[in-house]
Amino acid sequence: MSMAQRAMAAAGSYLRRNPGEIGRAVRNFIGLRWGLPVDSLRWLMEQAAKGGKIEDPVITEVPPGLRVTASVDLMKTPVRASAVVYIDRVVLDPEQIRMVVRLEEIWVEVIGDATTPVAALLRSGALDLSKPGELAKYMDLPPVIVEANDNKLTLDLMREPKIGENPIVRQALSIVTPMVTMHGIEADDDHLNVVFRAFPRGMTEAAGALRTHLLRPGFKRVRGLIPSFL
Repeated sequence: MSMAQRAMAAAGSYLRRNPGEIGRAVRNFIGLRWGLPVDSLRWLMEQAAKGGKIEDPVITEVPPGLRVTASVDLMKTPVRASAVVYIDRVVLDPEQIRMVVRLEEIWVEVIGDATTPVAALLRSGALDLSKPGELAKYMDLPPVIVEANDNKLTLDLMREPKIGENPIVRQALSIVTPMVTMHGIEADDDHLNVVFRAFPRGMTEAAGALRTHLLRPGFKRVRGLIPSFL
């Protein structure tokens, strides 16, 4: 079973256990909000653990943030790490899905008797864990992390090829972003809530985007199927 199939099966199982999510989704839609269940993030962390990227992940709600804890490999040093994650700023347009992530209440503990330089620094307290962005500069970071300073990381999800090179994602952003912009993301007791704001002239611009990205390409494909002698 593929990752997408497992995700759909897990989503169906979640909705059967929590039928109230459908009504919540309708209310959120009217109020320009989207609530992502924290359980879905836990599921994604479990999939990452199965892939060997992390071990024993735990997500705990700390409104308006989330505490994320997991065992990871930090420059060939096994550690148990935890931080409360807040999303301070979001920029959404057809070219970027950028967010500024702030980390607070950070702790990192060496697992076992590792003797690497990083283990020695952590045990001695020489590393300033309040500024993980400074530490990240010396690590092999994934391309989605575009900047790291103090306790903040700037991510651009469009730099992940599976997202940025996906024509469906780009078309969706071109249609949606003229109507609304992402205002913020915060957690409550069981959801990660994405809050949107509507633009006053959004529907006019969105209609133009629909013509450009959906209707015109569709007409061209249909016209291409008609024999030239007709």
